[in-house]
Amino acid sequence: MSHIDYALYESPVGYALFKVVHQQDAVGLKLKETQAAVNDLAKFGKMVKLANFSPFRGHVEALENINLVTEGIVSDYLKSVLELNLPQTSGKKTKVVLGVSEKNLAGAIKGLFPGLECETADTSDIVGDVIRGIRLHADKLLGGLKYGDVEKAGLGMGHAYSRAKVKFSVTRNDNHIIQASATIDFQDKGVNQFFMRVREWYGWHFPELVKIVSDNYTYCKLVLAIGDKKSLNDDKLHDIAALVGEDGEKAQAIIDAAKVSMGLDISAADLEIVHGFAEAVVKQADNRKSTSAYLEKKMSDIAPNLQTLIGTPVAARLISHAGSLTNLSKYPASTLQILGAEKALFRALKTKSNTPKYGLIYHSSFIGKAGPKNKGRISRYLANKCSMASRIDNFSEEPSTRFGEALKQQVEDRLEFYATGKKPAKNTDVMKGVMDLLDDGLITMSDYEGLGNFAMSLGCCRAGLDGGAQRASQTANFGAA
Repeated sequence: MSHIDYALYESPVGYALFKVVHQQDAVGLKLKETQAAVNDLAKFGKMVKLANFSPFRGHVEALENINLVTEGIVSDYLKSVLELNLPQTSGKKTKVVLGVSEKNLAGAIKGLFPGLECETADTSDIVGDVIRGIRLHADKLLGGLKYGDVEKAGLGMGHAYSRAKVKFSVTRNDNHIIQASATIDFQDKGVNQFFMRVREWYGWHFPELVKIVSDNYTYCKLVLAIGDKKSLNDDKLHDIAALVGEDGEKAQAIIDAAKVSMGLDISAADLEIVHGFAEAVVKQADNRKSTSAYLEKKMSDIAPNLQTLIGTPVAARLISHAGSLTNLSKYPASTLQILGAEKALFRALKTKSNTPKYGLIYHSSFIGKAGPKNKGRISRYLANKCSMASRIDNFSEEPSTRFGEALKQQVEDRLEFYATGKKPAKNTDVMKGVMDLLDDGLITMSDYEGLGNFAMSLGCCRAGLDGGAQRASQTANFGAA
């Protein structure tokens, strides 16, 4: 069993270097005696001795060092701590053995200090036991600290580290898009069923109304305004006209139909129930409208280019189906094209029949505009542009619709090309045009930098955007025209 001379403890408050002065034969063997020695400060204090404690100068420095530790990089601060406190070795002299908890960090330290041998919990059981004991008694082993200081510092550091890793932003949280989209779909099903129930229920009393007014929401509003058809007269003409879009002729037709209606009479008790149900349906419809407006606003903040390209409902469903905007941006265009048609795809693969040409993007207006022979072609092209738009949105720091507008125009030009044969502009020229708008100050620099990140995600070797020729080289990688 190997031994260690020193142990490095990367605490939330600083770096601590302990000299291991006594190693029992039982250490590292996971025996009861070992566990008791580690848990008992009096016994463990005889095994290790604090050689140096170098606290961080602030939370910023602490966060920088903890990020470097997790990435397996030795910071300048840690390097100076080791240089000043570890004995120098050279030649054939026995190497100093340092116990390190992080495997990647141990490799980096060994590369900087050739005369130093590093052991981790994977290579030596002693390291795991010693580091565990140091962590358990850190408050008392580290000088100048009160009980709970290390725990409090670790809690704050954990929050800061996690926040930096996920780069959480309240305004860019796409989870609300997923929930709002699912809520709207649920509301659509319920409201439509309730609309049909109101039309059928009130239709027994005033059957002619459904032939004059086809809109469900307007129909329910009229049910609330009319009530008993016998009470409807010319005095209510203006009120009825306001509900049907100031259409005087339609309002007069409703009043005339009520006078000669063949419907059954309705009692006050029955009318009260119908009235209450219609009122509840109207409230649900209003709630659905407010949710839709909220989704529209949220999409403009999080995925403005995808929203501009394909519309709010389809864009929201794509994000919802993928799980997040980040997941959607990782999908290739071929996957995005059939997103939502997985059952049909696997059924086609199982039966060796034709695979589906589109999934959720079928609901886009572009697919409806294309001819039967061109639906598959435009779906592939649209999926390509949606993939680009989602990546631009995901990597851009500030929302902008410039690229979405350009991509939408490209899809429209492609439809025109299928219909008339008129050649559309090249994708490189279109992207350069958008970038020229940025150079003129019409697009924020953050969007420009986000575009560079997007270019790198597509495999561009150079993402700098400081030269015209270099910009042209990058835009050529955005996708085929």
